[in-house]
Amino acid sequence: MLISTAILTERFCCDLEACGGACCIDGDAGAPVTLDEIAEIEEALDAVWPQMSASAQAVVDRQGIAYTDPEGELVTSIVAGKDCAFTYYDKLPGIERTCCLCALEKACREGRSRFLKPISCALYPIREKRFAGGLVGLNYHRWAICEPAVRKGRELDLPLYRFLREPLIRRFGQDWYDKLCQVADELAKASNEDRMDNDD
Repeated sequence: MLISTAILTERFCCDLEACGGACCIDGDAGAPVTLDEIAEIEEALDAVWPQMSASAQAVVDRQGIAYTDPEGELVTSIVAGKDCAFTYYDKLPGIERTCCLCALEKACREGRSRFLKPISCALYPIREKRFAGGLVGLNYHRWAICEPAVRKGRELDLPLYRFLREPLIRRFGQDWYDKLCQVADELAKASNEDRMDNDD
């Protein structure tokens, strides 16, 4: 596996008060999904249908819950060229502004379905890429709308891989995550030693 060092060194913590969940409605394609995830979303569709907008329902009726984007990747259907079909708008406790939220996640957390949301959504801003021979690469996707999350992460001194602990474990397992933490600790130690040497 290839892992960008930025995942271990950069600070990040989503700030919905600042961004309003813009990553779910900004862009030109839906969220990457696997065939297995498509099957799980289809199974959860009845539970999330009432939460979806009439426009989203029409899109799903017409083309299904996913389509193939110009790069040949399966992605969730989108509305008006941007909004994920499974988004809805509401306010969260402690946040004054209306945010873009995930109907799939809401249904799962309320016990109405078993599928949380696509792993590509849960892992963002980490992007997973598959190469020939089964090699997997993990990159940190930098996006201007996430600048508030970078600022908040730096204020909290929260590394990206720590912020995304649960989805990383969900995707790769506890043992893999524990090893990632060890690599991050070793990298931080080496960086501190280099800094001390330079100070001398």
